[in-house]
Amino acid sequence: MKNIMVTGGAGFIGSAFVRQMVKQHPEFTIVVFDKMTYAGNMDNLLPVKDAANFRFEQGDIADREAVHHTFETHGIDTVVNFAAETHVDRSILSPDAFIFSNVVGMNILLETAHKRGVERFVHVSTDEVYGDIEGDHFSVEDDSFKPNSPYSASKAGGELLVRAYHVTYGMNTVVTRGSNTYGPYQYPEKLVPFFVTEALEDRPLPVYGDGKQIRDWLHVEDHAGGVAAALMHGQAGQAYNIAGEHLRHNIEVTYRILKLLGKPETLIKHVPDREGHDRRYAMRCDKLKALGWKPQYDFEHGLEMTVDWYRNNAWWWRKIKTGEYLEYYKRQYAARLAAAQQA
Repeated sequence: MKNIMVTGGAGFIGSAFVRQMVKQHPEFTIVVFDKMTYAGNMDNLLPVKDAANFRFEQGDIADREAVHHTFETHGIDTVVNFAAETHVDRSILSPDAFIFSNVVGMNILLETAHKRGVERFVHVSTDEVYGDIEGDHFSVEDDSFKPNSPYSASKAGGELLVRAYHVTYGMNTVVTRGSNTYGPYQYPEKLVPFFVTEALEDRPLPVYGDGKQIRDWLHVEDHAGGVAAALMHGQAGQAYNIAGEHLRHNIEVTYRILKLLGKPETLIKHVPDREGHDRRYAMRCDKLKALGWKPQYDFEHGLEMTVDWYRNNAWWWRKIKTGEYLEYYKRQYAARLAAAQQA
């Protein structure tokens, strides 16, 4: 490996991976390739933008010409793919964008990488491909896929393409499946930054249903480190779960956020649940631990640090919560909050 193309590298998890790799591996040139949709943010890359081993190209993985140009220009020999539409709520409202980016774009990126003879292709996926996990079961890498949203179905489709390119063409591919990720620089549509920033402004927190959905919480630095471990040491053709090993009910996390901010629990508004909402995600990550990785962040401390970051970095999120963000907020929550108020 010498020239690593990180697609989606201006997003939340991708930028954490880029910041780690640029600082820890000066022997690699890190080339960020990002479409710069609403979730892409150059502020996420400010800590490394002037580094000698950092490059940036704006482009869409579904744009064959732009992808080819970046491979040619930078002599790309390795790909780490974070590029994706990722928010379940948005996938329910507008599934087409998710299929186009996460499946069609995935194939264009794979095809270009195959033709260029890349040394390794790492695809970053999600625990949501396993679907709703019943009882006390924990998903392992060989479990079948049972996606329940357009988002998770599109991610499963992208994963199957990665497998096909490995089996058919012999590409050196690795897949990672991360659990619910939180931390600094996360676009404030996801639970933690959404509730923290709303509570800071004393706005209502719309909790879906009873809030008893269970998620495994993984700090973004641990997620990025897990992807790096799979890149460096993963076996070709294999998938690796990246789990935080901190199972919490969504309502528990909400109460904790309010306590850390010194805000009243009366801000919580239970709203009608979203369609097809999975109740529980849970994974084992023994395969990744065998490569030498282990999570470094305890959830309680990690959440406290994260809340402090959003409290102290309003410059980052206030300019995001305008325009397109407000239009999405109205589409997703206005009617639900009105129904909750009536009830």
